[in-house]
Amino acid sequence: MRRPLIVLLALMCCLAIAACEPADDPYHPTPASLPAVLVVLTNAGFSVTNVVSGDAGCSDSTLVSTALSMDLQGFDQTTPTKVYIYGFKDRATFELLDSTVDACAKAYVTNPADYGNVQVSPFVAAGPGPWAASFTDNLRGALTQAAGTGG
Repeated sequence: MRRPLIVLLALMCCLAIAACEPADDPYHPTPASLPAVLVVLTNAGFSVTNVVSGDAGCSDSTLVSTALSMDLQGFDQTTPTKVYIYGFKDRATFELLDSTVDACAKAYVTNPADYGNVQVSPFVAAGPGPWAASFTDNLRGALTQAAGTGG
């Protein structure tokens, strides 16, 4: 009587293990954490300084927990510029909250015509600009790499 129960439990364990995907599955990449985004930016050729965790640039409590601010420089951006990166937990949250970044930006962008913004689900990078063209393209590329499948 015990033997069928043991066999059944062993079979259930095998099925449960087989159903799991490894965390580093290259066929289903997941978004990088915000600290890992900093590594991606550095590896892409950006100079990253003055990193502040939890700095959304505004007092919106839904953004504070998702944000990092930093000074970025590189490519054709010859002077450091303040960039805020917001990382959302998944694509649905990104789609729900990405517009709140624009509202938050009113607190730190003095000239709306120079507002820099790159959106790659689940990340938004925003800041006062103007941002140089190659800088913007490389920032988009780095965030795309960090995004994996975008959540």
